Amino acid sequence: MRRLLLLLMFCSLARAEDVLYLYNWNNYISEQTAARFETWCRCKLKQDYYSDNEEMLAKLEAGATGYDLLVPTGNAVETLIRKKELRLIEHRQLAHFANLHPAYLDAWYDRGNRYSVPYAYTVTLLGYNATRLKELGLPADTWALIFEPAYLKKLKGKVTVLNSQRELMAAALLYLGHSAQDTDPAHWRAARDLILRAKPYWAAFSNSTYIKDLAIGNIWVAHGYSNDMFRAREDAKAAKRPFAIAFATPREGAVLAVDSFVIHKGSRRPDLAHRFIDFMLSGENAADVSNLIGAGNPNQAALPHIRLEVAGETAIFPNAADRQRLTMLRDLEPAQRRLMSRLWTEIKVK
Repeated sequence: MRRLLLLLMFCSLARAEDVLYLYNWNNYISEQTAARFETWCRCKLKQDYYSDNEEMLAKLEAGATGYDLLVPTGNAVETLIRKKELRLIEHRQLAHFANLHPAYLDAWYDRGNRYSVPYAYTVTLLGYNATRLKELGLPADTWALIFEPAYLKKLKGKVTVLNSQRELMAAALLYLGHSAQDTDPAHWRAARDLILRAKPYWAAFSNSTYIKDLAIGNIWVAHGYSNDMFRAREDAKAAKRPFAIAFATPREGAVLAVDSFVIHKGSRRPDLAHRFIDFMLSGENAADVSNLIGAGNPNQAALPHIRLEVAGETAIFPNAADRQRLTMLRDLEPAQRRLMSRLWTEIKVK
């Protein structure tokens, strides 16, 4: 009897420890896919959520522990690698790694994908009320739409931009003919001046409300993320609005943000972390994030499982030529961060 009780206690403890802790963006994996993973691995998946990379990095910096997997964007992956916060990926445990498109592998922030496995991506672009812009005779494929007074006079109070110093400065730099990764202080100040010139015409700085506002017609142009624009378009369609929502990558270029799975150095279950990553690399499971929120997908095997209205959208799935116009943001040095923060303060208070 004693042996039986010990065996039952051991089994109960083992089951209790079969938990994978994922620190993730909100709404980045469906309940159905999470449940399928739990059934497949005979374990539990527990998630905490963050709204941006800075929040996630700050929580880890403050000493948060217990997470096995994170899903940071490229520049945050670079930061975590530099701080030695990540475990090496054991590629021999990832049978489905070959499903990933080469264009999203071997990025500058993690050569050889030693620490990261691409999961999903977004493009920062322009969403717009196609009906209104056609009536006004305005172009939709240029950052001039949110920066040039000649256009903004027709759009005053109907434009929102991201409340993100890196993203808005990147858009301004691209419009001025520089790289989104440019760190020249003179170019940054020119971008600040461009933003300040346009600011009086904007309705708001917004990271989330622009989805609803665009879908119901309160705003006509939004600087934001491709998956959000897809959601606004679908919401407008579902509500049978008397206008069409569209989105486009500006011809001057745009920011590409690739989110990847990484295993934290403090992971207590790297075995489960590798099993989860490989599970999500299979085509049907990889398609989940695209079907759920309209995210871009670096997984080639996912395409047959992605809804046509998502997979057929070139602004979400750019071709080789379009990818040449996309740039990922890099991490900044401390002095650069301080300068960027000062310029951003000037933008927000003036």
